[in-house]
Amino acid sequence: MKFLGIDFGWQCGASGLCCLSWENDRLQLLDLDRRESIADILAWVERWAEKESAIVAVDAPTIITNATGMRTADRLTHKYFGRYHAGAYPANLRSRFAARTVAFGHSLAAQGFAHAPTITPRTPGRYQIEVYPHPAIVNLFGLNQILKYKKGTLAQRQLELAKLHQYIGEILPISEPPLAPDTIGKIPQLYTSRGDSRISPTLKTFKAIEDQLDAILCAYIGAHWWYWGNERNLVLGSVEEGYIVIPAAHAEKLDQ
Repeated sequence: MKFLGIDFGWQCGASGLCCLSWENDRLQLLDLDRRESIADILAWVERWAEKESAIVAVDAPTIITNATGMRTADRLTHKYFGRYHAGAYPANLRSRFAARTVAFGHSLAAQGFAHAPTITPRTPGRYQIEVYPHPAIVNLFGLNQILKYKKGTLAQRQLELAKLHQYIGEILPISEPPLAPDTIGKIPQLYTSRGDSRISPTLKTFKAIEDQLDAILCAYIGAHWWYWGNERNLVLGSVEEGYIVIPAAHAEKLDQ
């Protein structure tokens, strides 16, 4: 079973891509990439899925039916995760990104990936889901608020992204399902062991690493959904209006 994480460029720009594979009772990192055009992203999906069972987990609203305002799924992220600063950006059919993100979901469906707002755990198949890394980070890593690597000065953002790198490398390998321990060595690093920066402090280099780390999270959320289903995941919204899958904190139940 493979798990393809896509940190999708909603309007333009590169998308972060990650492929994890369930092998020997752990998640192995097979590929970490960035692609710009939708055609290139879909070709990457086809290459790594190879007609096999796979979940494509996309950080983008691939189902939008509301003409204005926000989707129920987006509203619920504000209701339950607003206090962590993890409310979703509102999506509607008038949003500048709507045509692109919805079309991407249709393209995945044409490749045989059916939406999976419900799933029988550890069942083979070809599925797609919408995910949202910010509340997932809060729940997976037990945080009191999101890691703010999207806003602030470049130096501030780099420190927050370094924390995300650390949490992925230290916490996910001891989580269930576990990420292979050697994964951290395959992920671009921001700092040396002495705390010196490994990358030039430019927005371009920073954004490339940010996209890839987000893609790893997307892929892991897909694996968590496949592994646990509703037992340890939340589904906000519906397949009719758009839904978001979020790993649950321990024993977390929400009223929608």
